[in-house]
Amino acid sequence: MSTQKPTVSGLLTKLWQNKYIRHAIIVSILAFLGYSFWFSEAWLTLCYGLALFLFGMQCIELGLQQATGGTLERLMAKSTQSPIKGFVFGMSATFILQSSTLVSLLTIAFLSSGMIGLAGGLSIIFGTNLGATSGIWLLAFAGQSLSLNAFALPMLVFGVLMGFLDKRLKPLGQAIIGISLIFLGIDAIKDGFSSANDISFSEINVHGFAEVLIFVVVGFLLTCVLQSSHATLILTLSALAAGQISIAQGFAIAIGSNLGSSATTALVGMLGSDRNGQRLALAHLIFNAVTALISLLLWLPVTYGVAFLANIMNLSELFQLALFHTIFNLLGVLAFWRYKERFADRLVRALPEEAQGYSLPDTRTPLEPMYLADNMLRATDTALRAANQEIHRLTKLGIELVCHAVYIPPDALYRNTMHLTTPTEPLEKDVKTLYRWQIKPLHGAIVDFLGKMDIENNPKLRDEMSRMHLRAFYVIEIIKDSKHLQKNMHKFLSEPDSAVYADYLALRQRVFEMLIDFLHHYELPRDDESRPVAIKSFIERTEQESDFHGIIFERVRQGKLIGVQASSLLNDINYVQRIASGLGEILQADEYADDELL
Repeated sequence: MSTQKPTVSGLLTKLWQNKYIRHAIIVSILAFLGYSFWFSEAWLTLCYGLALFLFGMQCIELGLQQATGGTLERLMAKSTQSPIKGFVFGMSATFILQSSTLVSLLTIAFLSSGMIGLAGGLSIIFGTNLGATSGIWLLAFAGQSLSLNAFALPMLVFGVLMGFLDKRLKPLGQAIIGISLIFLGIDAIKDGFSSANDISFSEINVHGFAEVLIFVVVGFLLTCVLQSSHATLILTLSALAAGQISIAQGFAIAIGSNLGSSATTALVGMLGSDRNGQRLALAHLIFNAVTALISLLLWLPVTYGVAFLANIMNLSELFQLALFHTIFNLLGVLAFWRYKERFADRLVRALPEEAQGYSLPDTRTPLEPMYLADNMLRATDTALRAANQEIHRLTKLGIELVCHAVYIPPDALYRNTMHLTTPTEPLEKDVKTLYRWQIKPLHGAIVDFLGKMDIENNPKLRDEMSRMHLRAFYVIEIIKDSKHLQKNMHKFLSEPDSAVYADYLALRQRVFEMLIDFLHHYELPRDDESRPVAIKSFIERTEQESDFHGIIFERVRQGKLIGVQASSLLNDINYVQRIASGLGEILQADEYADDELL
């Protein structure tokens, strides 16, 4: 058995799960903020506005996801039919959700679950970067003198009322509440900067390219902390309007915010996705890093070009920042668009597919989920697909554990032979240990993940989740039956001179053939027309009465078997029959799965 090494994400998760460390971090942050609020009312107003802004974005995200009822997921799946469609979808989704990070993470999740391809994912990522510029244009149009309270307060009232009047309108009302909170947050942020007259970076002593690099880093760090490039840009616009930063410093912060949003996406994608998700996360980071490098190399012509257009069109500094943000993102798209297929190929070579092995690891190493990243929970479709993939993995591991129970090497399942050699001693009774260390924690993780999914008021999703629970339950029941089966297998296969040695070899061969037959049917493509008939045939074969019972009773009458041996054989034949029935139930539950959801 191969030893499974702990992953970085697993170590970080365990560290965060330590309640003392987690509580210490949270208390430290709250204490620092409380202390700082006591001394600066402007800082409190600024943080209050930022909190409203970020919470408003969360409300929009949740409200739109619930209101669309999977429409976003279906649109994303269709959007990769051509690169242009994917690009347009990336721009449109980012404009609607006002979060390039969210759209990027959804894209990574859909790619990991197999809903879209890598090239299609790249087109969406390119579109999200250009779509992110829409937010800064809207904020620039809002301006410093225009108060958004006149729009925000009625929207807040209407949004709350929609939730009370009709449950079906509640998600839409939540999105409207989110927009109103964003408007209120923008006003509060502007007030915070206006009150902080003693803060100014526009006359910083560092000049030239060093100043640009410093503020690129500032934009990068701000976005990493706030987890939102839009939040960084609204802070930048407000500071620019208040005269606390120069236009060149604002340009540099905008570059840093782009890089920060991709770094956040890359971290989540690399830690919580499969190989394809990791490739797209890396692609997003490389794309934004190269875009930032291009904008820095072309700093003088781009900034002079923006100044020239601003002079002709009489643009304020807020619009100059929006124009600069659009131009350097467009430069990045133009630089990559022609080479996107070659870029995808390079990513595949840089991060090759990992060996798809299902072999159980060492009994001392707990088994962790491969597909159940929290990132998958951002959309119901991706969460269902991730759970389906993990249950598929659980099933294969469960089949391997049944092999352990009857002393068959698990790799024999994947060879093109039905011949089994006799088991070699010493034989270990390891199913109970493997179940406790490997299967039980994995099953628990699946149950926890399914419990986190948002399926409220959706009977179709509830039915699919029930089928998933059933499939996982049958796997566990099969393993429990195999634990009982291993007791006598261990006893009688260790005694070659026993009268039932040959019987247990035959029973072992029967289990092996049954598992091979199951895997053949289980791995048939879902669109294979012969699949339903083949599954029905498998179930009928497992339900047929075996002639083992008659043979055993005849041998007892002939004095070739004693009662204890016959009783053991009959019990174990019953366990094998229960395992066969469980395999049939798994196939049946899998056959009734909703293909549109999976």
